[in-house]
This record gives sequence, C-alpha cells and structure tokens, in this order.
Amino acid sequence: MASPNFDLVIQLLLFLAFHFLQSIQPATTSCYTSIISFGDSLADTGNFLYSSNNSPGAIARLPYGETYFHRPTGRFSDGRLIIDFIAQDIGIPLVPPYLEGPGDHGFRQGVNFAVAGATALDNDFFREKGLDISWTEYSLGTQIEWFKQLLPSLCSSGSGYPFTHVMFTMVDCKGILSSSLFLMGEIGGNDYNHPFFQGKTVDEIRTFVPSIISAISSAINALIQLGAKTLVVPGNFPIGCVSWYLQAFQSRRKEDYDSQTGCIKWLNEFAEYHNRLLVDELDHLQQLHPHVTIIYADYYKALLNIFRSPTQFGFKKAPLAACCGGGGPYNISVPCGGRAATVCNDPSTYVCWDGMHLTEAAYRTIAQGLLEGPHTAPPITQACPHIEQSAAHSLRPI
Repeated sequence: MASPNFDLVIQLLLFLAFHFLQSIQPATTSCYTSIISFGDSLADTGNFLYSSNNSPGAIARLPYGETYFHRPTGRFSDGRLIIDFIAQDIGIPLVPPYLEGPGDHGFRQGVNFAVAGATALDNDFFREKGLDISWTEYSLGTQIEWFKQLLPSLCSSGSGYPFTHVMFTMVDCKGILSSSLFLMGEIGGNDYNHPFFQGKTVDEIRTFVPSIISAISSAINALIQLGAKTLVVPGNFPIGCVSWYLQAFQSRRKEDYDSQTGCIKWLNEFAEYHNRLLVDELDHLQQLHPHVTIIYADYYKALLNIFRSPTQFGFKKAPLAACCGGGGPYNISVPCGGRAATVCNDPSTYVCWDGMHLTEAAYRTIAQGLLEGPHTAPPITQACPHIEQSAAHSLRPI
C-alpha cells in the first residue's frame, strides 16, 4: 500500500499536468460558434468562383491562392483573407462559400454569402444612373435573402441544404444566432468602384452615399430582427492608396497627393465621408438595439497606418505597387493572371496583391488590429461577454 505522502505527490503531479495541458491549448474566442459573412471580394471565399453567372477568369488559376492554399480557391489574394484569420483565431473551420453547397458538415459552423463585385445597392439603382452593369447581380439584398432561405436548416437538428422539412424552433435559432459572429463585409466599396471607373464624377458619386449607407443599415436591421447579436461592420478602405485608383486618376499636381504616403488625397477624403456617415448610422442603430453589439471595423485607419509606416509592419518601403501584374508605375498595366504578368518573389513584403486587393500578409495585419484592437471597439476577442447582454459602445473611429 502506498504511503499517504506518495498519494499526495501523485495527486499534485496530476494537478500540475492537467493545468499544464490546459495552458498549452491554443487560445480561442470560443463563445463564437460560427461566422456568418456578407460582402464583396474582400470577404469572398469562393462564391464568385462557383457562381454560374460569372466567368471566373484569372482567380480560377495560380498565382491566386499560391501562398497558403497552394491552389486557387476563389479568394482574390495570394492566400487568406481577413475572415480566414478571424475564423482561425476563434477556433472554427474556414468559412465555406454558400454557392459551393454545404458539403458533409453543413453550414452550422459558418457560411459566407460574400460575392466578388457585389454592391450594397441593387443593380437597378445603377442602371437608372446610366451605368453599364457588368458585375454580379448578387447584391447585399440578395445575400440577405439567401441567409433567410438557409436559416431554417441552420436552426434544425440536421444540416440539410436545401431545406426540405421544418424541424426548428425560435429557441434553436436564438441560441445559434446569438453565438454567431456576423461580418458585414466590407460592402459598399463596389458601389463606388464601378461608377468611378466608368467615368462618373466624384460630385455625382457623392450623392450615392446616403442610399448606400441606408442599404447597409437595412441589412443590419434585418439580421438583428432574425436574431443576430454581434455584428462587425467594416468601413471603406483608403481608396486613394489603391493601385488601380492611383493609375486611373494620375495627376501632375503635386498637391493632389499625400506627401507621406503618395496616396491621392481627394479619393481618401471621399472614403472618409462614407465612413463618417456609416459610423453615424451605426451609432443610431446601437441606440435602437442596446442589447446587440455593433462593432465598427476601421479598415480605413488599419490600412492607412500600413501605408504610413510600411517597414514597421514588415512591408517594402514603397508599398503602393502590386505584387502580381506587370508594367507601369504601380505594376498593373498587365493584369494579374494574364499571360505576360509576373509575380513578386515574396508577397509577404507587399501590401497590394493585384492592384485592387491585398496580400495575405496585409490582411493578416489588419485582422490582428480587429481581433485585438485598436481598429475595433471593443476588439472582437473581447466582445464575447456582451453576446447576451446590453452593449453600449462608442462606435467612433479610434
């Protein structure tokens, strides 16, 4: 028979071993059980690729996806996107695209409705403005309708898709949706990209902004009515730093450019205008829904900080040129994926991937600022305790 002292030693060793094993488990934000995403190419994990209404083109082949997946996945980058880094941080699988179908595991741990080229406004708005509609019809309104159609199967005991029989209750849905993280984009950027590149003036496009903000607000309201409790709503990027804008709106006027970054000032001022109106609307929505957590994600400041101090974040000193492309001051005269295009040796030192989208390295840096701060308030990793209780936050950019 073992002595009492020996038994005590064994118990102590077991206690220490248990806590040691706990300490080495990866830290995750385990209160989120799924991610439900909407938006455009900045969040699309494959819907554009699987859409029968689109010819996928270059994103269906390398070098898209080369860095992390080593194959094209429908992401408009060399690797992972912001949504991928958030999913990995909170400990759930990468979020599958809705149009691919549920696969063997369904959409219970996440579903992504974002489609490249999507707008916040329906395309009828742009047709009335005389624009040539060459992009997807899958606007934010369509994506919300997809979610409504899928919702019964998410709340049922099965994972069937399409849904064929009613097996859910509102209690089921409440629990699932209250523990889901809703990512609202980014959405709205294409509502400006398309008209800018079709020659509309900034004064005319500025009149679109209130309608775009209203469409985003209506989508958020619809999701809250369905049971969403935690929503992350990104603002627009500093489009004056985007390679395609820099090439399309080149100017000989030195005063048009920011001396520190080389970005076009009036374009960034336009993005700031969109973001101010968005933040004002999110403040209003938070007041209307005090028991919901609405988190503004400051994509603008997150990316602008990189352009202001690129080497601090591990990027090249002059970060405005694209990694993938060819020719011209911003390396985009030849589109990425074209026969004459080239790819930089190390995408991790580049901010811009193909002239419009970012590299995995840039998305990783931005995602860190959303998960841990300072570009969300509260940081996503600290929002968990607010899922089932009131959350009164200052939504102002910090």
